Amino acid sequence: MRSPRLLLLPLSAALVLAACANQDAPAPGTAGDAAPPAATAPADPAGTTAETITGVSGTYILDPKHTDVIAQWSHFGFSNPIAHFGEVDGRIVYDADNVANSSVEVTLPLSGLNSHVGDFDEHLRSADFFDAANYPTATFRSTAVERAGANALRVTGDLTIKDITRPVVLDVTINKFGEQPMAKRPAAGFDAVATIKRSDFGVGAYAPNVSDEVQLRITTEAVVAEGAPAATPAG
Repeated sequence: MRSPRLLLLPLSAALVLAACANQDAPAPGTAGDAAPPAATAPADPAGTTAETITGVSGTYILDPKHTDVIAQWSHFGFSNPIAHFGEVDGRIVYDADNVANSSVEVTLPLSGLNSHVGDFDEHLRSADFFDAANYPTATFRSTAVERAGANALRVTGDLTIKDITRPVVLDVTINKFGEQPMAKRPAAGFDAVATIKRSDFGVGAYAPNVSDEVQLRITTEAVVAEGAPAATPAG
């Protein structure tokens, strides 16, 4: 893989960042700064107990109905809210024989941002944060993909928000390769976690009282495009 531009998002991504601040939040420096719980690393990254999943080479298109980028942050140390970034568009190129040839690219429309609080979503899209009117999407493009244990990958890539690009590392768990029973086509599933600083992307309002660090959790299901050549098992 060149690196899963997925998910991934950063976009995915980083996105959540904005969701950080409450419209009525007090001025910086007046409240506690507890960081959100650390993102959970992929299960058993060393592969000490997991059964190895056989990867299948191919180009997989992300299924937006089964892909979610979740951001979580600390709000003055009182709570750890989350926001979802859906409507994800992207693809994963997976090379089972040489994962370094794999790649990922993902686009996260900010129109898909959903904290389940409508006026807060609008504030996050405003110029105070993501400025979605001028920067309607976030993107992630992988620059390197490497094995990190059985059923685990490390994907390094460039996350871009508000035309600001920074490197991000995704710790990825391979969930499954196989036929998607409804689509009747080869599919692949992955989870990933990462930590970013929202201030690195110009959405740092109210930090550090509202935590600058944002934990990203990504889950994605991707299916080989209809009519595309059959995917190829490793070996």
